[in-house]
Amino acid sequence: MANFLSWLEGIPVGLVYVLLGVGAAVENVMPTIPADTFVALGGFLSAVGDLDPRWIFVSTWSLNVGSALAMYRLGYTHGRPFFEAGWGRRVLRPHQMERMATFYERFGTAAIFFTRFLPGLRSIVPVFAGVSQQPFVLVALPIALASAIWYGALIWLGALAGQNLDVLSAMLGQVNGVLLGVAVAVALPSALWWWRTRHPRESSQDSDAASERDVGA
Repeated sequence: MANFLSWLEGIPVGLVYVLLGVGAAVENVMPTIPADTFVALGGFLSAVGDLDPRWIFVSTWSLNVGSALAMYRLGYTHGRPFFEAGWGRRVLRPHQMERMATFYERFGTAAIFFTRFLPGLRSIVPVFAGVSQQPFVLVALPIALASAIWYGALIWLGALAGQNLDVLSAMLGQVNGVLLGVAVAVALPSALWWWRTRHPRESSQDSDAASERDVGA
C-alpha cells in the first residue's frame, strides 16, 4: 500500500480521481475487488494531500453506480435468454425465475438498498434485478441512495484516520468483517432456497395432474 501511495503522489490530481473512481467501479464486474478500499483510501488522501473529498465522492460514487446499472442493463437484455437455454437453464430454472421476479416485485427496492452495504451481494443483486425485468427507476434509486450514504461514510472514515494508514486499514477491516458476516447470513438462506426449489414439488405436480384429470372427466 505504501508503494501504491508513493506512486499516486507522482501523477496528476485529476488522474487520481479517475483511478479511484475506476477502482470503485470494478467491484460490480469483479466482486473480489472491493470498492470500499478505494473510497476509504480517497478519504485518507484528502486528509494528507491535495485531494478534495467532494470530488472523491463524485468520482467514486458516479462510476460505481454507473457500473452497477450497466450490469443491471446487461442482466435485463441478456439475462433471460441466457437462463432459458443451455446450461444457464440448469443454474436458474424457469419456476425459480418466476419466484425471483415475484420477490423483486414485492421487496426489490428494499433488498437492493440493503445489499448495497454488503460486500459481494452488492454486485450480484442488480444483475438479477435486471434478469427479473425490474423497472430502471426502482433499481437506480436505491442503488444511488445507498451508495451515496455508504461512500460518504467511508470518505469520512478515511479522513478520520488522518495520517495513520494502519488505523484506516484496521477500521476498514473491522467494518468489512461485520458486513461480510451479515452478507453470509443473508446469502446462506438464499442459497438454501435455490437448492430446495430447483425442482417443483412433487405434490404440486400431482395436484396439477389431478386437476387435469378432473377437467378431462
